Amino acid sequence: MVTARLNIRVTPRSSRNEVRGFVDDVLQVRVTAAPVDGRANEAVVRLLAEHLGVPRTAVRIVTGNAAREKLVAVDGLTTEELRGRLVG
Repeated sequence: MVTARLNIRVTPRSSRNEVRGFVDDVLQVRVTAAPVDGRANEAVVRLLAEHLGVPRTAVRIVTGNAAREKLVAVDGLTTEELRGRLVG
């Protein structure tokens, strides 16, 4: 199976959930959830899955569960497909 990886920076407790775009090859993501009991991580997975058009189970946080900067893996997409869906 093909798996794309992506570096993201999360801003929790934002006014809305949104994918902001890339800054220095790191995707900027904002979520309304607080970083308590994994709620912000769940919101990130849900938002990315919806934005990319993949099931939630295809998106997982590889590293950075307790940090703002995370490495995310998306199953079923190549890196080119992933970037195309985020930029386009």
